[in-house]
Amino acid sequence: MTQKPAASNSDAVLESWIERETLAEAMIPLIGRLYRENNVILSVHGRSLINQSAVTLLKAHRFARHVDGVLLRPEETLPLLQAMTTLRLGPASINLATLNLKYAQEGAGRTREEFLRTELADVVDRQGMDQRAGTDVVLYGFGRIGRLLARILIEHSGGGQGLRLRAIVVRNGGADDLTKRASLLRRDSVHGPFNGTITVDHENNIIQANGTAIQVIYSDSPATIDYTAYGIHDALVVDNTGRWRDEEGLSQHLQSTGVARVLLTAPGKGALKNVVHGINHGTILPEDKIITAASCTTNAITPVLKVLNDKYGIVHGHVETVHSFTNDQNLTDNFHKGDRRGRSAALNMVLTETGAAKAVAKALPELEGKLSGNSIRVPTPNVSMAILNLTLENGTTKEEVNTFLRETSLGSALRKQIDFIDSPEVVSSDFVGSRRAGIVDGLATISTDKHLVLYVWYDNEFGYSCQVVRVMEEMAGVHPRQFPPLETTAEAAAALV
Repeated sequence: MTQKPAASNSDAVLESWIERETLAEAMIPLIGRLYRENNVILSVHGRSLINQSAVTLLKAHRFARHVDGVLLRPEETLPLLQAMTTLRLGPASINLATLNLKYAQEGAGRTREEFLRTELADVVDRQGMDQRAGTDVVLYGFGRIGRLLARILIEHSGGGQGLRLRAIVVRNGGADDLTKRASLLRRDSVHGPFNGTITVDHENNIIQANGTAIQVIYSDSPATIDYTAYGIHDALVVDNTGRWRDEEGLSQHLQSTGVARVLLTAPGKGALKNVVHGINHGTILPEDKIITAASCTTNAITPVLKVLNDKYGIVHGHVETVHSFTNDQNLTDNFHKGDRRGRSAALNMVLTETGAAKAVAKALPELEGKLSGNSIRVPTPNVSMAILNLTLENGTTKEEVNTFLRETSLGSALRKQIDFIDSPEVVSSDFVGSRRAGIVDGLATISTDKHLVLYVWYDNEFGYSCQVVRVMEEMAGVHPRQFPPLETTAEAAAALV
């Protein structure tokens, strides 16, 4: 009798992949059901599992080894998800990897359901008891940041108890305006196609995107709109135009009927609070009617500067940003009121100023007067870099500071803001779509005792937009409970470093 040959390594690898892919495919409806019916947001150490493909779920599982030091296996997480669906959970943000690891370490003698009933006790049997009221959101302006905010808000729409995108306000661009606005939301040269379906209701001036009805309102003035006529009440208006940056100008929004609060997606002037989420979002008070989300660069560097100052102390430093060109520059040489910005953005590196270094002090007062800054605009459409040239009070080494920043990015309270990478092959386009405010490039770090140079990448469009949404959630008070609590994770990270 002829002996059957042993399976080759390639056959075994393929078989293993198919098994894991099958398990991941089984997770997708469970994750979707928990999200839609229970408002449960599942992630793996900050990587969202909502509306993801099987391959993306497996990549998230693979990522977990960088944090926990062990593989996160689909054959373990699938039963955990199945048990969650039986618990009638209320709104929660759950780190699946952390729960799974804790069950492996402490769940002896208990079923997964028994374990979860203890760990998630505060939200068990709370389905349908969400006390959060959905907050109406209006995007005033629909440019680069406005459209990315729309994508994120639509992605996070859930059951409607959080931020609800209700309208955009723009100037009428002509007969095809509605179609063109929808097309710009549907297709993006940098960030790719919209993940879903978009249809246009011309009769009612509505863009429908994945079940979200976005009323398009045409207006030339922020002070004369009756939002209640569209069923919009107590709205949070997000001004993406940058046209008004002080309290007087932005207060015009509050004169429109149906508006409760205003958020500016640019640095504010005067006494307005410039908020960098993760740093000073706790200063937002219910009586604050106008808040600003600072700039993309300020959001990218402030969290990194915060942790460095806490650990090593910063005597002084210079921030040089290498920034992608923006809409305020000319494609070809033409008149521009700003110095140098009249020269072609597509053909030149353009030296210009930045207020980001000084703006850091508005979120981090302990660095007042310690930082200078400048900027070079370069011919790329997105993703920028900040070079932090710092003098420290206490010396360090490249290995030590990189280890500290890596652990901070994985397990601290700033893990949503700071990322870390040490690949020798990454370039700017690899960071398109990053949801972190800034990504430290560890291989580029230079450390000579008290002299430290750090290179921080940042998606100045999408990463910044994610920070803006976090500020919006803070203003609206729609954050779900986090499991495990963020403070616990931060303390664990501190122990590591």
